[in-house]
Amino acid sequence: MHLFVGLGNPGPKYARNRHNIGFMALDEIARDHGFAPWRSKFQGQVSEGTLGREKVLLLKPETFMNKSGQSVGEAMRFYKLDPGSVTVFHDELDLAPGKCRVKQGGGHAGHNGLRSIHGHIGEAYQRVRLGIGHPGHKDAVSGYVLRDFPKADEGWLDDLLRGISDGAADLAAGDKGRFMNAVALRVAPPRSSKTVEKATTKETTKASEPEPEDTRSSIQKLMDKFR
Repeated sequence: MHLFVGLGNPGPKYARNRHNIGFMALDEIARDHGFAPWRSKFQGQVSEGTLGREKVLLLKPETFMNKSGQSVGEAMRFYKLDPGSVTVFHDELDLAPGKCRVKQGGGHAGHNGLRSIHGHIGEAYQRVRLGIGHPGHKDAVSGYVLRDFPKADEGWLDDLLRGISDGAADLAAGDKGRFMNAVALRVAPPRSSKTVEKATTKETTKASEPEPEDTRSSIQKLMDKFR
């Protein structure tokens, strides 16, 4: 069994905050893959389902960000899971908006949710880092992450969440490369070959058009030359 954890703060007040992108990712997965309705358990909201051949439990801690580890630790102990079975989806200031990276183990880089999880289960779990960009100064970070995504960000945010859902089964199966490829196909899709073919055909047709036939007489040509 795999435990997918999304980080965020509970309640409608925080629902669209940048800090809640982890919750958003799990909501997208649950909706797209037919997971069971959310229910209260482990000091959070849980939903069960399958991704490919893998059984997965989705968990959104409701302990608030700074105490996320309490909820994660409780779920792990109940199912007797090791940290290697846990994947945490969280906002990442050090990545540009729309970027996604998968990381196994390592430090928490000052992220309060990860810091709490470190304290309860150690650092050997997997993280899916979801870029939200940086406000430019560390004193502005708190206000920045607790503000809603602006409308201008809705395009890339929707693409990113859809990509995560597209590749969720690959992530559960341990294929990080296929997961990242699924995200990339949504966030930065390749240019359509039909568009390229259409443009090339148009240019070729234009270049191959014959010059109009000159029907002027010799005298007319000579007269036009000196006009």
